[in-house]
Amino acid sequence: MNFNYLKKTLAVVGLLYSCSVLAQDNWQHTENDRKVAVDVDSISKKGYTLIWINKDKNFSPALKDRLIAAYFTNYPKLAKKYNTKTIKKVSFVIDPDYKGVAATAGGIVRYSPEWFAKNPGDIDVVTHEVMHIVQAYPDGAGPWWITEGIADFVRFDDGLDNAGANWKLPEYTEKQKYTDSYRTTARFLYWINKNVKKDFVKKLDAAMRNKTYTDDFWKAQTGKTIDELWSAYSQNPKI
Repeated sequence: MNFNYLKKTLAVVGLLYSCSVLAQDNWQHTENDRKVAVDVDSISKKGYTLIWINKDKNFSPALKDRLIAAYFTNYPKLAKKYNTKTIKKVSFVIDPDYKGVAATAGGIVRYSPEWFAKNPGDIDVVTHEVMHIVQAYPDGAGPWWITEGIADFVRFDDGLDNAGANWKLPEYTEKQKYTDSYRTTARFLYWINKNVKKDFVKKLDAAMRNKTYTDDFWKAQTGKTIDELWSAYSQNPKI
């Protein structure tokens, strides 16, 4: 056995692991963000708190106000509807280093200022992301497409200004699958909620959070398997 090679390999693996842990730590904490922020604020209303951390000097003050208002309008509403035990303190980080649209880890939501510069009307990104906080699904709760489908269902159902972002659910096409996630899954869930069983999504959300979801959930709740539901949806997808 080449022990020098083994030692070097273990050293590289250890370094990669350390970097991974550090990246996760930086993502789920805001101490380093605060050090370089141009604007830090804490706002509390009726038992809920939002920590605002902005690292972009060019971020619009008017948009800041809209995002904060969206949080205090929808987060308590979604908490009451889906999960009253959700955390009461959330952080928003406007992060130029983040190149996606928005993402949530724990109680921290990171937003791309570049996205908002191009899409200033897309305030219901807040609705989607804070629903992820409300969801609070444990590891192994169920398929990721359900997680994202529910979050977009909520954006459609409880959004504040989807029209302002030209955001809507896609019309059904034969190429779609219920596992496509996001808006495609959201539309399917909305159809079930409207035409098959009221409060189906609330029950699905609870099953995911309680880690009781199985493939049998759909038939237990509606009398039909998910494939049978999708078939019925495809024949009459109007919502």
